[in-house]
Amino acid sequence: MRHSPSFYIGRLLIYALLTGFALFMLFPFLYMVSTSFKNSTDVFRSPPRLLPYSPERIEIDGQMRRLYRFEIGGQVRELVITDERVEVGQFTTPELFNAARPRTSPIVAQAPMYEVRKTDDTVTPAGAEPQVVYEVQVDGQTQRLLLVNTPRLNKFVDPEDPSVYAYASERTAQAAEFVEFQVTNYNAVLGLPIDPRVAENDPLLQGSSARIRLDRALVNTTLVTVLVVIGQLVTSIFGGYAFSRIEFKGRDTLFLLYLGSIMIPFVVLIIPIYRLMVLLEWQNRIVSLIVPWIFTAYGTFLMRQFFISIPKEIEEAALLDGCSRFRILWTIFVPLSTPAIASLAIFSFLYAWNSFLWPLLIIGEGNRDNHVLTLGLIQLSNTFADRPNLVLTGAAIAILPPVIVFIFAQRYFIEGIATSGLKG
Repeated sequence: MRHSPSFYIGRLLIYALLTGFALFMLFPFLYMVSTSFKNSTDVFRSPPRLLPYSPERIEIDGQMRRLYRFEIGGQVRELVITDERVEVGQFTTPELFNAARPRTSPIVAQAPMYEVRKTDDTVTPAGAEPQVVYEVQVDGQTQRLLLVNTPRLNKFVDPEDPSVYAYASERTAQAAEFVEFQVTNYNAVLGLPIDPRVAENDPLLQGSSARIRLDRALVNTTLVTVLVVIGQLVTSIFGGYAFSRIEFKGRDTLFLLYLGSIMIPFVVLIIPIYRLMVLLEWQNRIVSLIVPWIFTAYGTFLMRQFFISIPKEIEEAALLDGCSRFRILWTIFVPLSTPAIASLAIFSFLYAWNSFLWPLLIIGEGNRDNHVLTLGLIQLSNTFADRPNLVLTGAAIAILPPVIVFIFAQRYFIEGIATSGLKG
C-alpha cells in the first residue's frame, strides 16, 4: 500500500518529536554519568561540557607542566608557562580607539613595554583627548599604535623552541586539553587504590579513598536487595497460590484484611516495627533491613490475580495424575507466571535498593559498617559537597544497577503489566 508524501512527513515529525523528548529526559542521566568521569577542575568549567576533558602535560626537567594553546603566526602552538611576569602593552589603532572606555578597545597588538618605543607624536581620536603614539613591531613591521592598557601578564614559551613565546594571563589562557575518562573517581568512591600519577595531576583526590568507603555499602545493599527480593517472591508466590487455589474457611475475608494493609501509611508502622526490632535486639544490624520486608500484600495480590487467570483444568489434570500441590505450583504455575514474577521482582528490587528512611532510622549514620548505598550517598554528599564529580560518581554507582536490571527485564515487566494487571 502506497502512502502520500504527507504521511511520511507526519511520521518523520512524530519520530523527531519523540526523539527530542527522549533526549531531553535522558540528558540529566547522561550528564551525571559524564560528570562522574571528570576531574575536579573540569567539573566547574563554564559553560559546562558533556565530555570529560583533562589537561595535556609535558615533562620538563623532571616536572609535569601544563600546556596552553596560542595562535602565533597563523599556527596553533602549544606553550608552557614560565615564572616570568612582564608588563605588557596592549595597543589599538586610532580608528578602533574607544574614547568612552579605552580599555575595551579592540586589541590589534601587544608587546612588552621594554620592546616598544614611545614617540613624541600624538593623535587625537574622535571624541577623545590627544593620545601618545607608540611604535610597535608586528610581524616584522613597525606600526604606529595607541596604548590602551598595560597589564602584568605571564610569559609562555614553546618548550621545543624558546624563541616562540606569547603573553597572557594564566587564568584566561586556553589550556590544551583532550578527552579522558577519569575512572579514578570510581576508585576513590569505592575505596580502591588510586594511581599516584593521577593523584598528582588532581591533588584533591589524595586521601579521598580513605574517607569514602561505598564498597561496603554496595555489598550491604546488594545482600539486602537479593534477600528481600527472594523473600518477597517466595512469600508472594505461596500466598498468591493459597488465596487463589486452596479453599479454606474465611479465605476471602482474610485476603481482604491482608490486602487492606496496603492502605496503612508507612509512618504509622515505623514505631511498632522499630520497637519490635529493639525487642529482638536487631537494631543496627543488617537483618533488620531484610526480615520485616519479605512479606508484601501487593506481591501476594499480584500473584493471586495472575494465578486466577490460569485455567483450573490444568490443575485438575495434574491432581488426577497424582501431583502434589507443591509440585503443581513449581512445575506449572511458576513457569506460566514468569511475567508477573518478573514484574514483582523489579518492584521489589527497586524498593529494597532505594530504601532510605527505614535504614536511616534502624541503622543510623554512625554505624558505617552496616550502611547501605542511600546512607553512604548522604555521607558522601556531606563530606565532598565541593566535589560534585565524586558525589555524582556515587550517584551513578547507585543508579546504574537498577537501570541495567530494568533494561534486561523490561520485556517481562511490560508483559506482566499487559496481562496480570488486566485480570480480575
